[in-house]
Amino acid sequence: MGYLALATSLAIGLTMSTMTTAGAAPPSVVVYDSIGATFPGNVPSLGFQATQTSEFGDRVVLADGPRKLKSVTVLMSSWGCQSRVNGLCQTTPGSTFSHPLTLTIYNPTAGVEVGTAIATATQTFAIPFRPSADPLCVGSDAGKWMKDGTCFNGFATPVTFVFSGTVGLPSDVVWGISYSTSTYGTAPLGYDAACFSTPQGCGYDSLNVGLSETGAPTVGTDFDSDAVYWDTDTAAWYCDGGLAGVGIFRSDSCWTGFRPMAQITTSVATVGPPTNKDQCKKDGWKTFNNPSFKNQGDCV
Repeated sequence: MGYLALATSLAIGLTMSTMTTAGAAPPSVVVYDSIGATFPGNVPSLGFQATQTSEFGDRVVLADGPRKLKSVTVLMSSWGCQSRVNGLCQTTPGSTFSHPLTLTIYNPTAGVEVGTAIATATQTFAIPFRPSADPLCVGSDAGKWMKDGTCFNGFATPVTFVFSGTVGLPSDVVWGISYSTSTYGTAPLGYDAACFSTPQGCGYDSLNVGLSETGAPTVGTDFDSDAVYWDTDTAAWYCDGGLAGVGIFRSDSCWTGFRPMAQITTSVATVGPPTNKDQCKKDGWKTFNNPSFKNQGDCV
Protein backbone atom coordinates (compact mmCIF):
# COMPACT_ATOMS: atom_id res chain seq x y z
CA MET A 1 0.00 0.00 0.00
CA GLY A 2 1.43 3.38 -1.00
CA TYR A 3 0.42 5.07 2.24
CA LEU A 4 2.45 2.69 4.39
CA ALA A 5 5.75 4.16 5.50
CA LEU A 6 8.17 1.23 5.59
CA ALA A 7 11.28 1.09 7.74
CA THR A 8 13.72 -1.55 8.93
CA SER A 9 14.08 -2.78 12.50
CA LEU A 10 16.18 -1.24 15.24
CA ALA A 11 15.77 -2.51 18.79
CA ILE A 12 14.97 0.00 21.52
CA GLY A 13 13.95 -1.19 24.98
CA LEU A 14 10.45 -0.57 26.26
CA THR A 15 9.26 -1.44 29.75
CA MET A 16 5.53 -1.95 29.60
CA SER A 17 4.05 -3.08 32.92
CA THR A 18 4.46 -1.61 36.38
CA MET A 19 4.79 -3.87 39.38
CA THR A 20 3.72 -2.59 42.78
CA THR A 21 4.06 -3.67 46.36
CA ALA A 22 1.29 -4.86 48.64
CA GLY A 23 -0.76 -1.95 49.94
CA ALA A 24 -0.26 0.07 46.73
CA ALA A 25 -2.27 -0.18 43.53
CA PRO A 26 -2.51 -3.77 42.27
CA PRO A 27 0.02 -4.71 39.59
CA SER A 28 -0.90 -4.39 35.95
CA VAL A 29 -1.21 -7.45 33.75
CA VAL A 30 -0.60 -7.36 30.00
CA VAL A 31 -3.63 -8.97 28.32
CA TYR A 32 -2.89 -7.88 24.74
CA ASP A 33 0.40 -6.93 23.12
CA SER A 34 1.23 -6.41 19.45
CA ILE A 35 4.23 -4.18 20.30
CA GLY A 36 6.43 -6.64 22.16
CA ALA A 37 9.21 -6.18 24.69
CA THR A 38 11.25 -4.09 22.24
CA PHE A 39 10.33 -2.06 19.20
CA PRO A 40 12.36 -0.82 16.21
CA GLY A 41 13.62 2.70 15.52
CA ASN A 42 10.73 3.10 13.13
CA VAL A 43 7.91 0.91 11.85
CA PRO A 44 5.49 0.87 8.92
CA SER A 45 2.79 3.42 9.67
CA LEU A 46 -0.42 5.10 8.60
CA GLY A 47 -0.53 8.90 8.47
CA PHE A 48 -3.81 10.57 9.39
CA GLN A 49 -3.35 13.76 7.35
CA ALA A 50 -2.02 11.84 4.33
CA THR A 51 -4.95 9.41 4.26
CA GLN A 52 -7.76 11.73 5.46
CA THR A 53 -8.13 9.66 8.63
CA SER A 54 -9.93 10.42 11.90
CA GLU A 55 -9.56 7.12 13.79
CA PHE A 56 -7.58 3.90 13.40
CA GLY A 57 -7.34 0.69 15.44
CA ASP A 58 -8.07 -3.00 15.65
CA ARG A 59 -10.33 -5.69 17.11
CA VAL A 60 -8.54 -7.90 19.61
CA VAL A 61 -9.22 -10.77 21.98
CA LEU A 62 -7.65 -10.38 25.41
CA ALA A 63 -5.66 -13.12 27.10
CA ASP A 64 -6.83 -14.62 30.39
CA GLY A 65 -6.39 -12.26 33.32
CA PRO A 66 -8.11 -9.49 35.27
CA ARG A 67 -10.45 -7.20 33.38
CA LYS A 68 -10.20 -3.73 34.96
CA LEU A 69 -8.70 -1.41 32.32
CA LYS A 70 -5.46 0.24 33.48
CA SER A 71 -3.66 1.48 30.37
CA VAL A 72 -3.37 1.30 26.61
CA THR A 73 -0.06 1.99 24.87
CA VAL A 74 -0.02 2.72 21.13
CA LEU A 75 3.18 2.84 19.12
CA MET A 76 3.26 5.97 16.96
CA SER A 77 5.66 7.08 14.22
CA SER A 78 6.63 10.77 14.22
CA TRP A 79 7.85 12.12 10.87
CA GLY A 80 7.72 15.80 11.84
CA CYS A 81 10.84 17.98 11.98
CA GLN A 82 11.48 20.86 14.36
CA SER A 83 12.68 22.89 11.36
CA ARG A 84 13.92 22.42 7.80
CA VAL A 85 17.08 24.01 6.43
CA ASN A 86 17.67 23.74 2.69
CA GLY A 87 14.97 21.10 2.66
CA LEU A 88 16.68 18.92 5.28
CA CYS A 89 15.21 18.04 8.66
CA GLN A 90 16.85 19.78 11.63
CA THR A 91 15.87 18.84 15.19
CA THR A 92 17.47 19.72 18.50
CA PRO A 93 17.70 16.44 20.45
CA GLY A 94 14.79 16.12 22.87
CA SER A 95 12.56 18.64 21.09
CA THR A 96 8.84 17.83 21.11
CA PHE A 97 5.46 19.20 20.15
CA SER A 98 2.30 18.81 22.25
CA HIS A 99 -0.82 17.26 20.81
CA PRO A 100 -4.01 15.75 22.30
CA LEU A 101 -4.80 12.16 21.36
CA THR A 102 -7.87 10.10 22.26
CA LEU A 103 -8.04 6.36 22.91
CA THR A 104 -11.43 4.61 22.94
CA ILE A 105 -12.34 1.01 23.74
CA TYR A 106 -15.56 -0.23 22.10
CA ASN A 107 -17.79 -3.24 22.20
CA PRO A 108 -17.66 -5.11 18.87
CA THR A 109 -20.75 -5.94 16.85
CA ALA A 110 -21.71 -8.67 14.41
CA GLY A 111 -21.43 -6.10 11.60
CA VAL A 112 -18.55 -3.99 10.34
CA GLU A 113 -19.11 -1.04 12.68
CA VAL A 114 -18.29 -0.78 16.37
CA GLY A 115 -20.80 -0.89 19.18
CA THR A 116 -21.01 1.24 22.31
CA ALA A 117 -17.93 2.85 23.82
CA ILE A 118 -16.71 1.15 27.00
CA ALA A 119 -14.00 3.63 28.01
CA THR A 120 -12.31 6.68 26.52
CA ALA A 121 -9.38 8.86 27.51
CA THR A 122 -7.97 12.04 25.99
CA GLN A 123 -4.45 13.04 26.98
CA THR A 124 -1.97 15.58 25.65
CA PHE A 125 1.38 14.05 24.83
CA ALA A 126 4.82 15.51 24.19
CA ILE A 127 5.59 13.93 20.82
CA PRO A 128 9.28 13.94 19.82
CA PHE A 129 10.24 15.34 16.45
CA ARG A 130 12.22 12.89 14.34
CA PRO A 131 16.02 13.39 14.54
CA SER A 132 17.96 15.53 12.09
CA ALA A 133 19.00 14.35 8.65
CA ASP A 134 22.29 12.46 8.81
CA PRO A 135 24.87 13.19 6.10
CA LEU A 136 25.82 9.51 6.13
CA CYS A 137 22.35 8.67 4.80
CA VAL A 138 22.81 9.03 1.04
CA GLY A 139 21.21 7.91 -2.20
CA SER A 140 17.68 6.62 -1.61
CA ASP A 141 18.22 7.23 2.13
CA ALA A 142 19.13 10.91 1.71
CA GLY A 143 17.42 13.12 4.27
CA LYS A 144 16.83 10.32 6.79
CA TRP A 145 18.21 10.08 10.31
CA MET A 146 20.62 7.33 11.35
CA LYS A 147 20.82 4.98 14.30
CA ASP A 148 23.50 2.30 14.57
CA GLY A 149 24.17 2.45 10.85
CA THR A 150 20.52 2.24 9.74
CA CYS A 151 18.65 5.17 8.17
CA PHE A 152 15.03 5.98 9.04
CA ASN A 153 12.37 8.50 8.07
CA GLY A 154 9.99 8.47 11.04
CA PHE A 155 10.77 7.98 14.73
CA ALA A 156 8.87 5.26 16.60
CA THR A 157 7.55 6.46 19.96
CA PRO A 158 4.96 4.98 22.36
CA VAL A 159 2.12 6.94 23.96
CA THR A 160 0.39 5.50 27.01
CA PHE A 161 -3.19 6.31 27.98
CA VAL A 162 -3.90 5.80 31.69
CA PHE A 163 -7.33 4.69 32.91
CA SER A 164 -8.87 4.54 36.38
CA GLY A 165 -8.73 0.78 36.80
CA THR A 166 -12.45 0.64 37.59
CA VAL A 167 -13.93 -0.06 34.14
CA GLY A 168 -14.37 -3.73 33.32
CA LEU A 169 -13.62 -5.07 29.84
CA PRO A 170 -15.10 -8.00 27.96
CA SER A 171 -12.61 -10.38 26.38
CA ASP A 172 -13.39 -9.18 22.83
CA VAL A 173 -12.90 -5.44 22.22
CA VAL A 174 -12.14 -2.89 19.53
CA TRP A 175 -9.60 -0.17 20.29
CA GLY A 176 -9.19 3.03 18.31
CA ILE A 177 -6.90 6.03 18.48
CA SER A 178 -8.12 9.38 17.15
CA TYR A 179 -6.71 12.88 16.81
CA SER A 180 -7.10 15.93 14.64
CA THR A 181 -4.77 17.27 11.96
CA SER A 182 -4.94 20.46 9.91
CA THR A 183 -7.85 19.27 7.78
CA TYR A 184 -9.06 15.98 9.25
CA GLY A 185 -10.21 14.49 12.54
CA THR A 186 -13.18 15.27 14.76
CA ALA A 187 -12.14 18.94 15.02
CA PRO A 188 -9.75 19.88 12.17
CA LEU A 189 -7.25 22.51 13.29
CA GLY A 190 -7.28 24.54 10.10
CA TYR A 191 -4.56 26.65 8.51
CA ASP A 192 -4.14 29.39 11.13
CA ALA A 193 -1.58 27.61 13.30
CA ALA A 194 1.84 29.26 13.09
CA CYS A 195 3.48 25.95 12.19
CA PHE A 196 1.34 25.52 9.08
CA SER A 197 3.16 28.21 7.10
CA THR A 198 6.66 27.04 8.05
CA PRO A 199 8.89 24.91 5.77
CA GLN A 200 8.54 21.95 8.12
CA GLY A 201 4.77 22.26 8.61
CA CYS A 202 2.95 21.10 11.74
CA GLY A 203 4.22 18.05 13.60
CA TYR A 204 0.72 16.62 14.00
CA ASP A 205 0.29 16.50 10.21
CA SER A 206 3.26 14.10 10.12
CA LEU A 207 2.13 11.91 13.03
CA ASN A 208 1.33 8.31 12.12
CA VAL A 209 0.09 5.14 13.84
CA GLY A 210 2.58 2.29 13.82
CA LEU A 211 1.97 -1.06 12.12
CA SER A 212 3.70 -4.32 12.96
CA GLU A 213 5.10 -6.61 10.29
CA THR A 214 6.19 -9.34 12.67
CA GLY A 215 4.03 -12.37 13.40
CA ALA A 216 1.12 -12.68 15.79
CA PRO A 217 0.68 -10.62 18.97
CA THR A 218 2.89 -11.82 21.83
CA VAL A 219 -0.10 -11.71 24.21
CA GLY A 220 -3.75 -12.07 23.26
CA THR A 221 -5.11 -12.56 19.75
CA ASP A 222 -5.81 -10.39 16.72
CA PHE A 223 -9.48 -11.15 16.01
CA ASP A 224 -8.91 -10.97 12.25
CA SER A 225 -5.29 -10.76 11.09
CA ASP A 226 -6.47 -9.46 7.70
CA ALA A 227 -8.49 -6.57 9.11
CA VAL A 228 -8.11 -3.24 10.89
CA TYR A 229 -10.70 -0.69 12.01
CA TRP A 230 -10.52 2.60 10.15
CA ASP A 231 -12.35 5.91 9.67
CA THR A 232 -11.21 7.76 6.56
CA ASP A 233 -13.06 10.32 4.46
CA THR A 234 -11.71 8.87 1.21
CA ALA A 235 -13.63 5.89 -0.16
CA ALA A 236 -10.69 4.68 -2.26
CA TRP A 237 -8.53 4.04 0.80
CA TYR A 238 -10.93 1.38 2.13
CA CYS A 239 -10.26 -2.12 0.82
CA ASP A 240 -13.84 -2.32 -0.50
CA GLY A 241 -13.72 1.14 -2.08
CA GLY A 242 -16.12 2.47 0.53
CA LEU A 243 -18.98 0.05 -0.18
CA ALA A 244 -19.55 -0.60 3.54
CA GLY A 245 -19.45 3.10 4.41
CA VAL A 246 -17.15 6.11 4.26
CA GLY A 247 -16.16 8.37 7.14
CA ILE A 248 -17.18 5.84 9.81
CA PHE A 249 -15.04 3.75 12.14
CA ARG A 250 -15.45 0.24 10.78
CA SER A 251 -13.72 -2.99 9.86
CA ASP A 252 -11.56 -2.94 6.73
CA SER A 253 -10.21 -6.24 5.43
CA CYS A 254 -7.12 -6.40 3.21
CA TRP A 255 -4.36 -5.66 5.69
CA THR A 256 -2.59 -9.02 5.84
CA GLY A 257 0.90 -8.49 7.25
CA PHE A 258 0.17 -5.11 8.86
CA ARG A 259 -1.24 -4.94 12.40
CA PRO A 260 -1.87 -1.74 14.43
CA MET A 261 0.53 -1.77 17.37
CA ALA A 262 -0.91 -1.57 20.87
CA GLN A 263 -0.59 -3.01 24.34
CA ILE A 264 -3.49 -3.26 26.80
CA THR A 265 -2.97 -3.74 30.53
CA THR A 266 -5.55 -4.52 33.19
CA SER A 267 -5.69 -5.16 36.91
CA VAL A 268 -8.03 -6.45 39.55
CA ALA A 269 -10.41 -4.00 41.22
CA THR A 270 -8.60 -1.08 42.87
CA VAL A 271 -11.35 0.12 45.21
CA GLY A 272 -13.80 -1.30 47.70
CA PRO A 273 -13.40 -3.69 50.65
CA PRO A 274 -14.15 -7.41 50.46
CA THR A 275 -17.85 -8.13 50.80
CA ASN A 276 -17.53 -11.67 52.12
CA LYS A 277 -15.00 -13.99 53.74
CA ASP A 278 -14.38 -15.98 50.57
CA GLN A 279 -12.90 -12.91 48.89
CA CYS A 280 -10.14 -12.85 51.50
CA LYS A 281 -9.03 -16.43 51.00
CA LYS A 282 -5.80 -17.36 49.25
CA ASP A 283 -4.35 -13.84 49.53
CA GLY A 284 -7.45 -12.28 48.03
CA TRP A 285 -7.16 -9.42 50.53
CA LYS A 286 -4.10 -8.21 48.62
CA THR A 287 -6.19 -7.30 45.60
CA PHE A 288 -8.04 -4.57 47.48
CA ASN A 289 -6.24 -1.23 47.55
CA ASN A 290 -6.91 -0.58 51.23
CA PRO A 291 -3.92 0.01 53.53
CA SER A 292 -5.90 -1.16 56.59
CA PHE A 293 -5.72 -4.74 55.29
CA LYS A 294 -2.31 -5.90 56.49
CA ASN A 295 -3.09 -9.59 56.25
CA GLN A 296 -5.95 -11.99 55.71
CA GLY A 297 -7.06 -11.77 59.33
CA ASP A 298 -7.88 -8.08 59.01
CA CYS A 299 -10.79 -8.65 56.64
CA VAL A 300 -12.49 -11.77 57.94
